Amino acid sequence: MKELQYLNKYFIKYKYSFLLGIVTTIVAQFFNLVTPKLISESIKVLEEFQKGNITIAFAENELIVRILKIIGATIIAGFLTFLMRQTLIVMSRHIEFDLKNEVFRQYERLSQNFYKQHRTGDLMNRISEDVGKTRMYVGPAVMYTINTVIRFAIVIVYMYNVSPRLTLYALLPLPLLSYAIFKLSTDINKRSTIFQQYLSKVSSFTQEVFSGIRVIKAYSLESQQQANMVELADESKTKSMSLAKLQAIFGPLMIALIGVSNLVVIYFGGMMYIDGSIKSIGTIAEFILYINMLTFPVASLGWVSSMVQEAEASQKRINEFLSIEPEIQNNHPEPSVIHGEIQFNNVSFTYEDTNIRALEQINFHIKKGETLAILGKTGSGKSTVLSLISRLYDTTEGEILIDGKPIDKVNLFDLRNSIGIVPQDAFLFSDTIKNNIKFGNENASDDAVISAAKKAVVHDNIAAFNLQYETILGERGITLSGGQKQRVSIARALIKDADILLLDDCLSAVDTETEEAILNNLLDFCKDKTTIIVSHRVSSAKNADRIIILEEGRIIEQGSHNQLIDMGGYYADLYLRQLSEKELS
Repeated sequence: MKELQYLNKYFIKYKYSFLLGIVTTIVAQFFNLVTPKLISESIKVLEEFQKGNITIAFAENELIVRILKIIGATIIAGFLTFLMRQTLIVMSRHIEFDLKNEVFRQYERLSQNFYKQHRTGDLMNRISEDVGKTRMYVGPAVMYTINTVIRFAIVIVYMYNVSPRLTLYALLPLPLLSYAIFKLSTDINKRSTIFQQYLSKVSSFTQEVFSGIRVIKAYSLESQQQANMVELADESKTKSMSLAKLQAIFGPLMIALIGVSNLVVIYFGGMMYIDGSIKSIGTIAEFILYINMLTFPVASLGWVSSMVQEAEASQKRINEFLSIEPEIQNNHPEPSVIHGEIQFNNVSFTYEDTNIRALEQINFHIKKGETLAILGKTGSGKSTVLSLISRLYDTTEGEILIDGKPIDKVNLFDLRNSIGIVPQDAFLFSDTIKNNIKFGNENASDDAVISAAKKAVVHDNIAAFNLQYETILGERGITLSGGQKQRVSIARALIKDADILLLDDCLSAVDTETEEAILNNLLDFCKDKTTIIVSHRVSSAKNADRIIILEEGRIIEQGSHNQLIDMGGYYADLYLRQLSEKELS
């Protein structure tokens, strides 16, 4: 139960609903316990009539009164039980809602390294399956536990008041019941943890297959992936069946023990009636009803114990990452005004997960309104520079200054709000094209959306669609071509109208003519913005105020277009090679 203590804060938050549920349960139990007493009294009336002590009219009248009382008590108890379920189960739904939001907020807070180390399917399983298991604990498990404890306490008191000796006989099987629950619960906890782990594996595998279905079909690997899925599903089924078999033992075991209690009551109650210790058969009937009133609560102990053990395993998985502190912290909660001046001072960076030294002693300074172009081979560290500016990572060595302040002393959210970024891998949501563009500014007007699309030279393509800007995109924007996705992503960054614009090789999938048109539009748009363009093409960089060339994380050349041409180095060779390729095409 240690892991589930995390949920106590929610019980405190919804304490009034919780207390109302407990009070309703207690009152409902008192009305439930009216019935056995009234049935016992009814049998005594019949015994008195049989002995000739009362008339038939009096007996009939007494029976009718007791029947009406039984009906009334049952209706009230049923209503209170309904109210109990409404109170406690609805409370559990509120807790589920709060916990899912807490998990989601933590997902948003966690840094890039976390997502490199955890698979999407596993994360989805934690916010769905694991939170669902936890809800079963705060809802049905808690409700039935309260119901069972209260019913046991009240029933045993009633039984003791009728006959202490017969009560002792009736409760003899309970120690065996407690031991069985303890042993089975321990095994269920172990098997439940293993099953949840395999469920995450299945979720992760299917998520990857669905995301990469085009590659799988292109390489005709459907049969191989199907075989892998069958193998993984078989393993998961084995663990599930192992857990289910153990859980299946609970119900029959509980019912068997209740049956033994009934036999004990009948035997010893009968012997006590024979020797005169019990004056009426009605007492035995009353005890049998009391024992049977405990049948469902006792039988539910197995189910409740199983739910608690599963919730414990699931909450442990949730707690594992809720306790993770993001590597990137907002160290300056006060608002920051960002103008756009950026300076790298001896910045070096090593990726923690791969130990790759991506940047080595990088120095440059960009004033507000200037444009910097970064060129270099694949893996030279170009994208890493942009990740450090948007503070997706912190530097390993050196410092980055934003408007003269260390980047970690700038409000993190204000920093990112001041940046419009077009990533190398354009990601679009499964929504309308208009909403994908408005993701950069959700309050933007339709005219602003069209204007941004025109600047990104994608308006004509969108206008050709049947639904135009209301066209729903497939997952990850699969409806569009690579170039169209890049241009919609550019429009999304432009509509944000941020002070800093980061373009990470975002024109690689467009033709040179379209590239030229976009760059011309950006020249006017970026006049008062700090812009960094990462590219493999000289055509994207030649108009920048400064160009730096990266190789294996180091700056090997820097200067303006003309200065680098005059140097006759890497940039000049790249320019001549791409110029000749353009002429040949």
